[in-house]
Amino acid sequence: MARCQCGGTGCNCVIVAGDNTQVTGAGSTPNPYVISAVVDCDDVRPCISAGPGVAYDPATGIVGADLSTDPGNNIIVGGDGGLFVPTGAATVTAGCGLTGNGAAASPIRANTGSWPYTCDPDTTASGVYCDSAGQLRGEPVPMGRFQQNSMNNTLATPPLVPTTADTQVATLTLQIINPDPCRDAMCMLYQEVDIDLNLPPGSGGAYGIDDDDMIYFGNGGTSTVTAQHAQANKVTNLTLAPGETRMHTMPVTMGRGSGSARYSRIQATLRAWVFSLPDA
Repeated sequence: MARCQCGGTGCNCVIVAGDNTQVTGAGSTPNPYVISAVVDCDDVRPCISAGPGVAYDPATGIVGADLSTDPGNNIIVGGDGGLFVPTGAATVTAGCGLTGNGAAASPIRANTGSWPYTCDPDTTASGVYCDSAGQLRGEPVPMGRFQQNSMNNTLATPPLVPTTADTQVATLTLQIINPDPCRDAMCMLYQEVDIDLNLPPGSGGAYGIDDDDMIYFGNGGTSTVTAQHAQANKVTNLTLAPGETRMHTMPVTMGRGSGSARYSRIQATLRAWVFSLPDA
């Protein structure tokens, strides 16, 4: 170190220790300068623990995680020194329809009632589903609908009763609607016909629905019978697909006319009871 007039075994340089440093030695070959830097934990702490979540223990010099003491916090330091949340330790406040708090000893459960029926819920109970908004939904509600159409035609000039069986003399239609967009519907369909017959002596005539002769009247007396009639009805069932609209047509038929038998009035009715129920 020429500028410090160093030579031989001595040196005239002066070295002063600054903050957190220490200088030892005389600057000679057998006793050189040794500069040591010492950094205290208190000086380092502001750099690594200035933000949240970090703790420093000046007694031990350990820097660690700062675990919150707020109620409900279950995080701990595990046996390997890492942060650890025990299974079932986190708790929640259950709302309507739920029980428990989420702990291992009190898991969250649906707040269900006891099954009050003798049948097996595994095969007969309906379901609960989640919609697009995350809300629980049950089965579609049962739906029902009643629909009706009728006719009452009085004929100013009564026609002869056809001699050919199952001759169509009128039709009645009914639009049947399944109001359920989700499920098939069962329809109970009631069909009724009533025709007034004018029967001279020795005459007769029949009427019915479709190709079914349901009523026959014959006059075996000696005087004309006017407006002889009776109601005939049929009940059948239909199945409608979800949301289906079906047009049902009921043909009114007559036949077996004889002896100048005539008909003067046609009454007919269609009634539909539509039921949509949860699947069995």
